[in-house]
Amino acid sequence: MDNGYRRKTPEELLQAIAKLHHGRLKIYIGAVSGTGKTYHMLRDGQQLQKQGIDVVACAVSTRQRPETMEQLSEIERIPSIHWFKEGVEWKDLDLRAIKTRNPEVLLVDGLAHRNRQEAEFPSRLDDIKHLLKCGISVMTTINVYELDGVCDLAYQLTGIEAECTVPDDILEFADEVRLIDVSPETILTRLNEGHLRNTQSPHLLRRGNLDKLRELALRLMAEDVNGSLEHHRRNQGLIGPSGASERILVTVQYHWNGSIHIRRGQQVAKRLSGELLVVSFISDNTSLSKEAAAFKRSIMKLTQKIGASFEELVVPRLHRRLLSQHITEYAMAHGVTRIVLGHSKHTWLQELLHGSIANGILQQAKPIDLFFVADRTDQEGERILPARHRTESRSTYKRLSIAEKKQTTERMKRGTFKVYIGAAPGVGKTYTMLREGNVLLRKGIDVVIGLLETHGRKDTMEQVAELPSIPRAQIAYKDMLLEEMDVPAILKRFPEVVLIDELAHTNVPGSVNKKRYEDVRFILDAGISVISTVNVQHLESLNDAVEQITGVRVRETVPDSMLRIADEVELIDVSPRALQERMREGRIYAMGKVEQALGAFFQLGNLIALRELALREIADDVDERLEAWERTGSLRGPWRRQEVIFVAITDLAQADRLIRRGFRIAHRLKAEWHVMVVHNGGGHAIDRRMKELLQLTEQLGGMFVVKEMRQTQYLSAFLLTHANALHSTQFIIGQEKRSWLARMFRPSIVKKILQNGRNMDVMVVSCLPSQEQ
Repeated sequence: MDNGYRRKTPEELLQAIAKLHHGRLKIYIGAVSGTGKTYHMLRDGQQLQKQGIDVVACAVSTRQRPETMEQLSEIERIPSIHWFKEGVEWKDLDLRAIKTRNPEVLLVDGLAHRNRQEAEFPSRLDDIKHLLKCGISVMTTINVYELDGVCDLAYQLTGIEAECTVPDDILEFADEVRLIDVSPETILTRLNEGHLRNTQSPHLLRRGNLDKLRELALRLMAEDVNGSLEHHRRNQGLIGPSGASERILVTVQYHWNGSIHIRRGQQVAKRLSGELLVVSFISDNTSLSKEAAAFKRSIMKLTQKIGASFEELVVPRLHRRLLSQHITEYAMAHGVTRIVLGHSKHTWLQELLHGSIANGILQQAKPIDLFFVADRTDQEGERILPARHRTESRSTYKRLSIAEKKQTTERMKRGTFKVYIGAAPGVGKTYTMLREGNVLLRKGIDVVIGLLETHGRKDTMEQVAELPSIPRAQIAYKDMLLEEMDVPAILKRFPEVVLIDELAHTNVPGSVNKKRYEDVRFILDAGISVISTVNVQHLESLNDAVEQITGVRVRETVPDSMLRIADEVELIDVSPRALQERMREGRIYAMGKVEQALGAFFQLGNLIALRELALREIADDVDERLEAWERTGSLRGPWRRQEVIFVAITDLAQADRLIRRGFRIAHRLKAEWHVMVVHNGGGHAIDRRMKELLQLTEQLGGMFVVKEMRQTQYLSAFLLTHANALHSTQFIIGQEKRSWLARMFRPSIVKKILQNGRNMDVMVVSCLPSQEQ
């Protein structure tokens, strides 16, 4: 929907006029000191200076870091006011001097700083708000634990206490917020090199604490971006899930199993980093029984305890057929991605006579996943047990086996692998990779460029500096000479580190490997370290989410395992509006392609959603690594032990999507997972398709089985038999695409699974809009 022609309201006009006289606020947020917030602020200040904008700095703390001092050297400085508190020196802004100088932009550190007692304002935040009213724009920095809403949780998780804090709404007040993401390994390297002096908290630079603070920063930013995305979608008149994040809806009755469904919904929401909503529908002409009122109180208390939202909605009639409509409408209006509800205990005849909530939702909520909670109470109850920290049982003195020695030796010989990931092209992944290469070069490390794609970007080309490059190989293909990365030449040159751009690239025909990530694995195994780049939309398991967000099917992908084998993964974060501005300036694509890109992939809604997707993906990656270090430290909570996921594919058009969904669920729940494809026979086309699905499943780490079956009336029983034989705890199947005629005369496989598979969780995966009928 285009709002370009809508007349502004008087309030909007006043707000727009006020903004003309008001400075802009940009905040750089990081997990801890040493992430590079000040460096990036100063670098951006230098870029503004090159554009002819008047920039000054005051109260900027370089902590004597060489790179940061170098960035500050070219920016005019206004002296700060120095004062001492308990023998520690502090710096306040000289507001009078700044206003007299009246720059267009002020760079200042420490948004959470408290001023001296006699200062005009009590805090730096108040100083900044005053300067913004004077028309001076401000760029400033903050650590995540210095926000009011985060400081208590950060203290509980890490023991780190902030000197001063600022209200959370400052992020909403800011015109732009940029996360500076750095891995714990990089922070600890900077510490060992002496670049992180004056660190006040003894807990601050412990590996586990760095992970937790980093994850807090990523998730906080993802929530902030989610708010922007929802606002944008409302303005565009869009309803339903965006595809960028999970929102779980649990529908409950005031019954003993209500808390069971909420607990299962909570576990799903936590493991998928999603938001949890709980809703109950009651009739307007029915008063609650004493028992129902007691269950209502316990459900409200539980939702409050776990941080979920609870809503009770009164409806005129509580008939099953109408209730499914109410649930679907609520889910669509609130952007729900998954509805959690209990299995029906009614027979098929009862459902035919009185209607079925599950069948109604299956028909009406096709864009939403449906998750039916297993009825396991008779066998094992529904307690969700926390994972326990497993200590190493093998004795320190026990001799390693030959296989263990070989595995350990290979791991030691393998090169270090670092990946820079971004939400979209142009965020600065290649620029940052080259900058790190130059830093390593200055330290005497042998670094070369293995493959670089500058796309003609001037800033990126300038970063090449003195980095040597390996010439590309020329490969003959159909009377043409094509260029590709020369892997044999890299191995022969044998540098310590090689920089390789665009990890998801498909190699030209005739190359040794089909994909660049396979080249990277080969180079790593040879003992050469690799620094590489990739965009979030190229991760295999996110392929469907990206298509839902952008409408574009990304053809070049890398398996998620490439992130898992990486020693370090860092996100390069840029706000969507700043990215669009780079596009308009011709800093991403040639000017002739700008308008086309802004009207397609680079639409604001797409960029916001992809940014949220990237933030959540890296937050989950951090949490996975944290669990590997200390399981009790995971921010996403416990998972049920011994989960087994069974993915049933009866429609080949949905196969890739179901396999990716099975992988993501299994990976989050630390579960074994199996894929079974059932088809009714065919020729070479079917055989080729089975090979593709086998390759995808194995690439993502699952087990794959194919069965041919021509009599479909037994299909549901066949699938359930195999799922039960594998002791499956969750059965995944896709929504059926069926005409009204088929619904009349052919029994539904999904309905049969739900009727006969009540001992398992059953997830019915939504149809993409293009698949709906």
